[in-house]
Amino acid sequence: MFSRYFNFSTMPYKEKKVEKLYYSIGEVADLFNVNTSLIRYWEKEFDIIKPKKNKKGNRFFTQKDVDNFHIIFYLVKERGMTLKGVKKKLRENKEDTNNNFEVVKSLKEIRELLIEIKEDI
Repeated sequence: MFSRYFNFSTMPYKEKKVEKLYYSIGEVADLFNVNTSLIRYWEKEFDIIKPKKNKKGNRFFTQKDVDNFHIIFYLVKERGMTLKGVKKKLRENKEDTNNNFEVVKSLKEIRELLIEIKEDI
């Protein structure tokens, strides 16, 4: 039925994004376009960020850590909150903060997809 409307043979194949298990501090800093010193500072300031460290002391961040950085980055850089305000918000209402962040993240992904579709047309 759908083949009547869509020509699947000409649709581009998109591979599923492979997520890494661990990110180095440099990779995390690049994701947010910030210095590694800011990543280390936020790690010390927020107890929700707990990177694994090897014997040399190199930090390896999980996807959960990266997601927490996204929340902190969003609240500080996009919403203009202070670190003290972010800590209070996360401490008092972490679940709502996570839910709001997920909604914003989903909307941004939908927007990117729509822009991509528009460019393909």
